[in-house]
Amino acid sequence: MTPLTQDTIEKKLLRFPDWEFYDNALHAEFEFNSFKDCFSAMSRIAFECEALNHHPNWSNVYNVLTISLSTHSAKGVTNKDFQLAEAIEAIVEPDED
Repeated sequence: MTPLTQDTIEKKLLRFPDWEFYDNALHAEFEFNSFKDCFSAMSRIAFECEALNHHPNWSNVYNVLTISLSTHSAKGVTNKDFQLAEAIEAIVEPDED
């Protein structure tokens, strides 16, 4: 898998306003109403990670989830990172009908 160019990453990030690119990775931070809500989202994200066979660097403190995505084998950000970011967005910010 080939890492994306910075120009391509910046263009793709236009669809992901909660995410930033720095230190050769995509980064986002999400705040929830409680620890339970945060942990619940992390559990759902974990299933997506397994399905994509792609795992983030992440941490949580109480109700805040911090995520960093990069493809270690490619030494940079790839389409796989954007796939996972899209799945994460669907979990942490579901469309309100």
